[in-house]
Amino acid sequence: METSILVARGPAAPALPRPWALAPCALALLILLPGCKPADAPEAGPEPVRPVRVVTVEERPGGETVTLTGTVQAQEDVALAFRIGGQLVERSVNVGDQVSTGQVVGRLDRSTWSDAVQAARANRAAAMARLVEARNQVERFEPLLPRGFVSRQMFDQAVEARNAAQAMVDAAEAQVSTAETQLSYTDLLADGPGVVTARGAEPGEVVAAGRMVVRLARKGGRDAVFDVPARVKDQGHADLEVAVALSTDPQVAASGRVREVSPEADPVTRTFKVRVGLSDPPEAMRLGSTVTGTVQLGGNPGMVVPAAALTASQGAPAVWVMDPAAGTVALRPVQIAGFELDKVLIAAGLSNGELVVTAGVQALRPGQRVRLLGAPPPSAAGTEPKLEAIITPAAEGK
Repeated sequence: METSILVARGPAAPALPRPWALAPCALALLILLPGCKPADAPEAGPEPVRPVRVVTVEERPGGETVTLTGTVQAQEDVALAFRIGGQLVERSVNVGDQVSTGQVVGRLDRSTWSDAVQAARANRAAAMARLVEARNQVERFEPLLPRGFVSRQMFDQAVEARNAAQAMVDAAEAQVSTAETQLSYTDLLADGPGVVTARGAEPGEVVAAGRMVVRLARKGGRDAVFDVPARVKDQGHADLEVAVALSTDPQVAASGRVREVSPEADPVTRTFKVRVGLSDPPEAMRLGSTVTGTVQLGGNPGMVVPAAALTASQGAPAVWVMDPAAGTVALRPVQIAGFELDKVLIAAGLSNGELVVTAGVQALRPGQRVRLLGAPPPSAAGTEPKLEAIITPAAEGK
């Protein structure tokens, strides 16, 4: 017996399109999509004008500018002291007094030295008396010698006694001169004109020979004295010119040259003392005044720009230069001559008077429009900003 099985079929399923059949439709959609935007969509505006800060570069002699602080001192500063010891009975000057050559500035007790002079003079008188006696003896023996009344031995003894008496007189004369000289040392005299800057003893004290009684700054030249680091000392040279000005009033200035350099460093600060002889210092530059010395050391001439202005272009140093007429910037390769603490010395690549960007260099591109920092945008001001009022002077950039 045979069995038949019938399978019921539903409606036929639609056939799926093949992938390559969809490619023309996708391409048409991509072409039509850009045109499908709202009618009121805003258009892309112009690129904003970036604010920058610039400096005007100026050529300088070259090298490193070093500024140090020092004091004004006398070229010749001497300590006046007695050559002998004794009790100080008088000091006729005080700090700040003007003294002249030969003026008495102090006196010691003279009693002891006066007695020494009297004793020396008495010894001299006794020696001269013995000399007179010996001379008379020789004069008496001399005519008697040929007649035989006086032996040769007696005459020779008289001559030797006379010579010994003469030597005693010479020694006594020297003792008197020494005692009188020591007596004169009880008066302390100024050996030149000047001003008293310090005192070391008061009346009533017993002072030893050589102890400073007053310190005298001799009238004449003045020095500016600085404590200089070893690095600056090694770069300098003899007869180096230094510009010196008062720290409280820079308008009071003078020039000078290095006169003396200490060969030994200070054991505490490890600096070297340098004395600069001032040429015709003004009266306001008094002794003890604080001054500032400025000197240019070594190096080659070039343009100085702040370190913040330096960037790189293709691995080489460069700076952004602003064109004030067009209001745009351009990247300029430069050659560096040296670095300082906050400045860079440019050997080539810049011209005197050009404007170099110092702030905002990270977001610049060649030909970009810029405006000076602090100036209103061109749309708000209506005119280009005035460069003279915004540009940082080169002196400030240094």
